[in-house]
Amino acid sequence: MKIFNTMTRKKEEFVPIEPGKARIYACGPTVYNFFHIGNARPFIVFDTLRRYLEYLGYDVTFVQNFTDVDDKMIARAAEENTTLKELGERFIAEYFKDAGGLGIKPATVHPKATEHIADIIRLVEKLVETGHAYESGGDVYFDVSSFPAYGRLSGQSLDDLRAGARIDVTEVKRSPEDFALWKAAKPGEDSWESPWGKGRPGWHIECSVMSMKYLGETIDIHGGGQDLIFPHHENEIAQSEAATGKPFARYWMHNGYINVNNEKMSKSKGNFFTVRDISRKYDLKVVRLFMLSAHYRNPVNFSEDLIAQAASAMARIKNCRDNLKHIAASGGTDQTNVTKDVCALESRFKEAMDDDLNTAEAIGVIFEYIRDINLMFEAGKDARSAKEALEALDRVLDVLGLVPDEDVIPDDILALVQQRQQARKERDFAKADALRDQLAALGYELKDTPEGVRISKR
Repeated sequence: MKIFNTMTRKKEEFVPIEPGKARIYACGPTVYNFFHIGNARPFIVFDTLRRYLEYLGYDVTFVQNFTDVDDKMIARAAEENTTLKELGERFIAEYFKDAGGLGIKPATVHPKATEHIADIIRLVEKLVETGHAYESGGDVYFDVSSFPAYGRLSGQSLDDLRAGARIDVTEVKRSPEDFALWKAAKPGEDSWESPWGKGRPGWHIECSVMSMKYLGETIDIHGGGQDLIFPHHENEIAQSEAATGKPFARYWMHNGYINVNNEKMSKSKGNFFTVRDISRKYDLKVVRLFMLSAHYRNPVNFSEDLIAQAASAMARIKNCRDNLKHIAASGGTDQTNVTKDVCALESRFKEAMDDDLNTAEAIGVIFEYIRDINLMFEAGKDARSAKEALEALDRVLDVLGLVPDEDVIPDDILALVQQRQQARKERDFAKADALRDQLAALGYELKDTPEGVRISKR
């Protein structure tokens, strides 16, 4: 498998530190609100990376943090007259609801910043002791000038950063590019005791601490959105490598931005959507399919038309699966050989995914397979081959997190279907048609086949 490494700006073969194992850290949400579609993209992308490496046979340890203390958290807690802990726990629970709808698996570990304060303080102390950080008025700052490699991930030199920097005369940093590792407490804020007085961690330090605690001082892959390259990931590298003297991550992966109707997403433009907002109108697996239909490094444009196209594509997947399940249960014995098609599907799917996680091409391979399988089973009803074709389709769909949720047909709906079947048997077609219309109004579609009636939720 080849991965585009942001650090080297080229595709490189993925060679993990330890054969057969993959250690991945992906930046998670700040849990002060529901997450938006811009957040959703990296969550989906790195969940897919994790799933694909597992499909290849790797033992994957996947860490995604929750930032549960920062300025936004403090402001929201004060606004709602609640505690940081209560606010964080509420929106962590909401995260798992929406992530589950998007088909995102829970990480191996979901560490919280507030549960690692002692670890954070120890790392900050080490950076102070080694001359990479300094205390000023209860704050602790990383001295960027102490780390000559600063800027290599983002491609910015220290001179360029200094030339563009602005600093207030009241600020207590030695240089404008230095960044906070520890912040002195303000009145009324949640805070923790430290060698520099009461305070709380800066944003960047938590990811270094939690990555190193659960994955080791050097990890295989670090991922996140393109917006995190600078300053967040640049700062993670500086503080981590200054402390350990070792490379922080071997591969850096970053997904592209999301626009809404060809404009940058922002609250002021009224085009800012949370995943919870979208879930009221669309199946979130459709949103996942939409996201994966573009290469992860390319920008994507979110629009009603494109989501409608993704909904139609998901319906094609579901219809093919439903057909195969129906034939597999039919007991048919027509001779249909799908082994060659199954082998071609998995080979071409792997070829696409091995090329820097090219989900767009992989989805194209899946739809070619669906087209061919649909044509093949029009001519024959071989239950064994249908089962083989379905299992292969589900294997690749599962890698992408796109296996459709199974329809659960309520007993009252099944009772109406049975009444309709009885009416047809008695040749009372007016009653049968009325029951079909009633079921359609309730959101269920019937299809009469030689093997019996099929029920699907629309």
